Amino acid sequence: MNLNKVILVGRITQDPELRTTPSGQTVCNFGMATNRTWSQNGQKQEKAEFHNIVLWQKIAEIASQYLKKGGLVLIEGRIQTRSWEDQSGAKKYKTEIIGESMQMGPRNSGQGNWKPSPSSPSNPSEKPAPTSEDNIPIIEEGSPSAGGEEEINVKDIPF
Repeated sequence: MNLNKVILVGRITQDPELRTTPSGQTVCNFGMATNRTWSQNGQKQEKAEFHNIVLWQKIAEIASQYLKKGGLVLIEGRIQTRSWEDQSGAKKYKTEIIGESMQMGPRNSGQGNWKPSPSSPSNPSEKPAPTSEDNIPIIEEGSPSAGGEEEINVKDIPF
């Protein structure tokens, strides 16, 4: 059995860029940073990893409207590496996370608030901002989950 599954929670390193392919599909790209912190010899250590995120279709449109640099986001998807030849004929590779689902961070965090949704699009061909009917999941920072569940204490896990 094979499995290619990624779950990342981190901060957006650049505003999402929305484009349309020649076939008419919407695609959104942005960078994301995840941090790892550990203690070594009593000293706090920290390392950041940077990821290239690619979202398609409806999720791409939502991300481009609401996410901005510094915002917290959870991306669930798969790893994909693509290759091409540059102008000099050298083979190049890029590893990306192809997002299949997304949860946005809190609206009112001190850093990286969502972009305000426009009340009326400046371009008539733009789609209106999603409504609450789109069921956009939100990560609530610093509080138990919205479903009324209690926070899990790591010490309570039996392994």
